Amino acid sequence: MAAPLIIEDFGSRIANVWSELRPATRGLVERALQAANSTGSTRNFQYDARADLELSKFLTALDERAAEKSDRLDAETSSRLKTLADTCVAVLQEKTESAEVFAQLVRRAEQNRDYKRIDTLADSLTSRFPPSEICELARSEEAIVRELANEALARLPISVLANLLGDPVDAEVARGALRRQVVEYGSEEARQIVNVLDKVDDF
Repeated sequence: MAAPLIIEDFGSRIANVWSELRPATRGLVERALQAANSTGSTRNFQYDARADLELSKFLTALDERAAEKSDRLDAETSSRLKTLADTCVAVLQEKTESAEVFAQLVRRAEQNRDYKRIDTLADSLTSRFPPSEICELARSEEAIVRELANEALARLPISVLANLLGDPVDAEVARGALRRQVVEYGSEEARQIVNVLDKVDDF
């Protein structure tokens, strides 16, 4: 049986962030920890956009605490801190539909050289995120996030990309994805659309 979660062991800053979480979000973390210890799943836990933001903030605080050079935690507490952070990542990875949180997870995985997690996150893009959110990620300032998003867009059906061409914000990203389909996949349909767009630009 796992030891109970004692947030105060990680310091006052973590305890303060924890206290700001809604009881439902704290309960979600606690149940996810129990599920992880029993090789269970977080799939049946209730989740909403606010929980998404709260867990993202909590994960940031945990990572900042782990990175502190002064006031280091002892080995056992550091291990429990890592387990708690990994649990937050697992929930966010499975549940988030936020471009901002996705970018946070990718950035964290890259820093930890966790390439398997990056692959898993990449696979979740087209199955969970709407095209507009993927376009937002394709405009990220971070190269790895942009590349993952552009790869995902290049795999979308041409009809989906064509619909994005009418959006003043996403049109340029969608056009780039269509060009990529021409170059990488030799798509004749994408080539025809790109040619029409180029002709329109010439006028």
